[in-house]
Amino acid sequence: MTLVEAYTPGHVRAASGGETRLLRFSHGPDDWYTGTAKRALELWRELEREARAELFVPSGVAWFFEDSEGWALESARSLAEEGLETELLAPEEAGRLFPSFDPTGLRSVLFEPGAGVLRARKATRVLAEHAVARGTRVVQGRATPAGGAVALDGETLEADRVVWACGAWLAQLFPELVQLTVTRQEVFFFGAPPAWQAPAVPAWIDFDAGIYGVGDVDGRGFKASPDEHGPPLDPDADDRVVSAETEQVAREYLGRRFPALANAPLVGSRACPYSLTPDQNFVIAPHPEHESIWLLGGGSGHGFKHGPALAEYVERLLKKDEEPDPRFSLEDRKPRGGLRTRN
Repeated sequence: MTLVEAYTPGHVRAASGGETRLLRFSHGPDDWYTGTAKRALELWRELEREARAELFVPSGVAWFFEDSEGWALESARSLAEEGLETELLAPEEAGRLFPSFDPTGLRSVLFEPGAGVLRARKATRVLAEHAVARGTRVVQGRATPAGGAVALDGETLEADRVVWACGAWLAQLFPELVQLTVTRQEVFFFGAPPAWQAPAVPAWIDFDAGIYGVGDVDGRGFKASPDEHGPPLDPDADDRVVSAETEQVAREYLGRRFPALANAPLVGSRACPYSLTPDQNFVIAPHPEHESIWLLGGGSGHGFKHGPALAEYVERLLKKDEEPDPRFSLEDRKPRGGLRTRN
């Protein structure tokens, strides 16, 4: 097996190059995503054991709802069918999860105690190192499609199967085939007292307000990230300096929901790419002209956690042990939200 990477595994330009990513199971009524997230966590923990690396922070994830309780109830049903624990809390009960919490405006809170946070950059690097140890050849260079093969710095690579899993770059490589919009999403880290550290403090997602965050992991700071679609981003050329306007959105939310952090200093920030499909479903499909080539992408802001389980799924497709799910095809899609937040 050969892995081609334009930069290095875990590099800062990629969506997987951030310090943390949520691993949560709730996806409303969509049972496939819940089951895949569950399987992915099993595989991430397996990698932890084999590589002797701490990748998962078992903090739990709390969802806040203002008027989307139906989505919460569907999530609770789906998780229960998968044998995953959930707690449906009254807003005031959620105060026990955080050192400071104002439930104003909330109707309910869904808590997933078995969910948590992945150390994304570290996990990506450990996975690449583990693959090399098992015989994978890593080639650094910029690959481009060449019919049924791969062009790489003047050479041509051929293989029985080629999977283009390129994150934000998939839209550039196959602009006529994939419906992907690459947007700039900004993340902020605020200095918080020790009581705000994960795993003692859960990750959180405000479904209706479109913002999420993570307790302090590894001293990085308390994370808050508005989830509204950002402006277009070129993953190679654009800078990653965040905007004062988006910082203010994050800061105002913290002051409203977590009052003790109202004046917390900004201690870090970054901008990362989201590869968004119109319906937030992934792209997992064969090339229409080359049956040996598959396209995998469209993480849409919730893809990283599924990674190992998606690899298993794609392996079954390549072996023809399973038929492709049409929702992941290259056909036109209608916009919808709900797999990340209401957006």
